[in-house]
Amino acid sequence: MAKWPKLKWDVEPTGPLKGIKVVDMATVVLGPFATLQLADLGAEVIKIENSEGNTPGDLMRYAGDSPTKDLGPIFAALNRNKKAMNLNVKTDAGKAILAALLEDADVFIHNVRMAGMERLGFGYDEVKAINPDIIYVHCAGFGAGGEYGERQAYDDLIQAASGFASLSEMRDGGRPSYAPSLVADKVSGLFAAQAVMAAIIARQNGQGGQFVQMPMFEAFTWFHMVENLFGETFLPGNGKLAYTRSINPRRRPYPTADGYIAIVPYNDHQWRKFFELGGRPGVFDDPRFSTYQERSNNVGELYAIIEEVAATKATDEWVALLDEHNIPAMRYQRMDDVITDPHLAQVGFFQEREGEHMGKYRSMRHPVQYHGTPVATYADPPRPDADGDEIRAALGLGT
Repeated sequence: MAKWPKLKWDVEPTGPLKGIKVVDMATVVLGPFATLQLADLGAEVIKIENSEGNTPGDLMRYAGDSPTKDLGPIFAALNRNKKAMNLNVKTDAGKAILAALLEDADVFIHNVRMAGMERLGFGYDEVKAINPDIIYVHCAGFGAGGEYGERQAYDDLIQAASGFASLSEMRDGGRPSYAPSLVADKVSGLFAAQAVMAAIIARQNGQGGQFVQMPMFEAFTWFHMVENLFGETFLPGNGKLAYTRSINPRRRPYPTADGYIAIVPYNDHQWRKFFELGGRPGVFDDPRFSTYQERSNNVGELYAIIEEVAATKATDEWVALLDEHNIPAMRYQRMDDVITDPHLAQVGFFQEREGEHMGKYRSMRHPVQYHGTPVATYADPPRPDADGDEIRAALGLGT
């Protein structure tokens, strides 16, 4: 059996997945977001990029400005802690290198159409023949067996097809819209990372390797329908889809005397105290708001009153007052405020690094803290084929 190449890292990985070996043929956002989770947690990830064409590699490399022209800001955020090599897997030499890596890998993950991978000779059955214990994760657009199974999938398409884009239409009667975030890609990436770790545990429990399909459409529909199936949960349904609170047009930061604030009183005591502090002590005695069920049924009217009350004080005054009385609230921040947020600074969330080719850049610390197996940023995002020679030499294979 070929040996996994001994990889040299800027700092030795220490996370809980240390020792797990991942061959990553995923591109753009969904797959790289999944393998970023694995890499941050200490897995050794080798990112395989296509070397065909005039613009080789993951196209996300070229989205946005960067000092190197091939380490775009989104790519940089998604691909730290990984090794990179360019490979043309349509050639015999490229197939041999990929097969050698798969012999000793724990995980193979990609978002290529399965029919294409089978034509290349790297469908699940072929890879299983190389390595029976491998965990083979296919990030698909749509689940096998459905009529959409062969369709392409991108974030916008999934937001539209899942009903998620209709929530804005339900909220305010306007035209449907996409969330201003690649939310379907990233949610699906988290599902894919979770699937890898669950399959690793199953293998450690003696159940062997397996094929895992992570369909983006189903994953994202599951994610957003948790609260939005709502009135169609119990049969026969009542037709009331979408959680009434989340699609109310008044669910938004409230204007204060000098800015905006988010206020979420939750239990009865907090509601009563909030209205007392705002000079409206009788509001909560109204039968429309006196119980959780009635507040849910009349949430629009309740939000309207909160908006009136919020406007009576300045933001800092409200934050201090609500904190004093343990009522959940946060000041509204714009994007540039978040970069200088004091809490994020105190926990070291944004980190300034300096890459060999990138110069100084801002990175985000992995948000989950593992005190026994601490995670870290141990390698800067790689340039195209940055580690190709090292990996080929370690495998004893040429280009």
